[in-house]
Amino acid sequence: MYRVKSPRLSLKAVAALACATAFMLPASAALFEDGEARRAILEMRQRIDVLQTSGQRTADEVRRLTEENSQLRRSLLDLQTQIEALRVEDAKMRGQNEQLLRDVSDLQRRQKDIAQGVDERFRQFEPVKVSLDGLEFQADPAEKRDYEAALAVFRAGKFADSNAAFAGFIRQYPRSGFGPSARFWLGNSQYATREYKEAIGNFQRMLSDAPAHARAPEAALSIANCQIELKDTRSARKTLEDLVRIYPQSEAALAAKERLSRLK
Repeated sequence: MYRVKSPRLSLKAVAALACATAFMLPASAALFEDGEARRAILEMRQRIDVLQTSGQRTADEVRRLTEENSQLRRSLLDLQTQIEALRVEDAKMRGQNEQLLRDVSDLQRRQKDIAQGVDERFRQFEPVKVSLDGLEFQADPAEKRDYEAALAVFRAGKFADSNAAFAGFIRQYPRSGFGPSARFWLGNSQYATREYKEAIGNFQRMLSDAPAHARAPEAALSIANCQIELKDTRSARKTLEDLVRIYPQSEAALAAKERLSRLK
């Protein structure tokens, strides 16, 4: 901003201006009377005062505008600083919000994993539907697992181990739907280890508990086989005759008829 210099004149400048004005007057001005000269000088002084006053007002106005401009610049600078601070704060808040969203997402994922884990653990104890040897029943997952493990041992030919496994299963699950089948395989394990009397007892218990079981004819035939091994031919014949009579349509009945023919 340019500063306008005040047009205020010193006394020397006024005098010089008056003299210059006097010399510029034509020659006839010498004929003016003293009063006219004084009036001319007074008018000149008034004009000078007006110029000085006007110049002072202009200088004051310039100073005022300069101060207002400086104040406006300071206000704009403060406003720019505040805006920049708000931008920084906004960026910070956005970063915090994004982190919060990530934290919430992680928490929801962990909650889902925990819920799935809890459901899986509960499912380990929930009864499952089992279809075995023509029967359908509910069994605990652990119960089903133990039965299948004992059966796998039997199928592997480890009859002494399967004997213990099925006997333990029956003790642990006395009311299990697997009970008749477990006794059937226990009897077969005992037959394989030549424990014929124990095998007969388990086969008979199976027939007593589940006479309509799909493996009941096989159990009756196995009883007869044990009796034959024990040289109890009379009991074996009676068992085979009952088998043919009670289960005439079974494959075991055909095998019983063949063995009856051999016993005669």
